[in-house]
Amino acid sequence: MTKGIIESSLAAAQEELAAFLSDPATVPSMERIVDIMAESLSSGGKIISCGNGGSLCDATHFAEELTGRFRNDRRPLPAMAINDPAYYSCVGNDFSFEEIFSRWVEAFGKEGDVLLAITTSGSSVNILKAVDAAKEAGMKVVVLTSRKGRDLAMRADAAIMAPDAPHSDRIQEIHIKVIHIVIEALEKRLGL
Repeated sequence: MTKGIIESSLAAAQEELAAFLSDPATVPSMERIVDIMAESLSSGGKIISCGNGGSLCDATHFAEELTGRFRNDRRPLPAMAINDPAYYSCVGNDFSFEEIFSRWVEAFGKEGDVLLAITTSGSSVNILKAVDAAKEAGMKVVVLTSRKGRDLAMRADAAIMAPDAPHSDRIQEIHIKVIHIVIEALEKRLGL
């Protein structure tokens, strides 16, 4: 029974990755993301990342890899994930959960920065509001979503849309692969 679950899950992940790789927009979209982030970091900007649930974990992982270490020792790169639980409870209580990301972007985002917004559904209201706040601040917006998030992707400067899947874990697996590739490409581009 366990063996069947393992084999089935690995096969489903492989199919999702194959579908992602077969999309002709995949590589150019990832190149555009690297261009946007490298331009920001080269000119003194920072990257702010956000997401809900597992996507927040991915947003945090992205910021940790940039400020810490990915594969080699290097200088830290300016990145922050919006993941402070005290801040969440403050803004959620005083305003609404829908504003937890947008208020952070309003407080810390500036022209030349990048917002990395991650959402498997593409319809999370707090992510949509963060994208609006980033645009208003003159920031570039990068989105990791699924094909269900096409409307959100159209509002971004660059977007990755993972193939739709019956469960969000398959979409998140594509997102974490994209995150690792983008970090590796950023380090190379920045000569780190």
